[in-house]
Amino acid sequence: MPITQSAKKALRQNIRRRKRNINKKRALKVIIKDYKKISATSKEEAVKLLAKVYKALDKAAKTNLIQKNKASRLKSRLSKKVNPVK
Repeated sequence: MPITQSAKKALRQNIRRRKRNINKKRALKVIIKDYKKISATSKEEAVKLLAKVYKALDKAAKTNLIQKNKASRLKSRLSKKVNPVK
């Protein structure tokens, strides 16, 4: 357990940040899962949802929730579900 005041405060901050990061990561996974489910059935709805997925991935990369290259890789792979390469 932390002993100094600053260490106690840092622990409280870490706990709050961890909860926030877990919730954001869970929300990101839910959006991606919904997109994958919809892209299998309806292309028009998938295109609409793709913008939301892009926004969520960009925001997650901006706040260092995920790395920038991972966000780019996911965006690339998810967009292939709507427009497959011939």
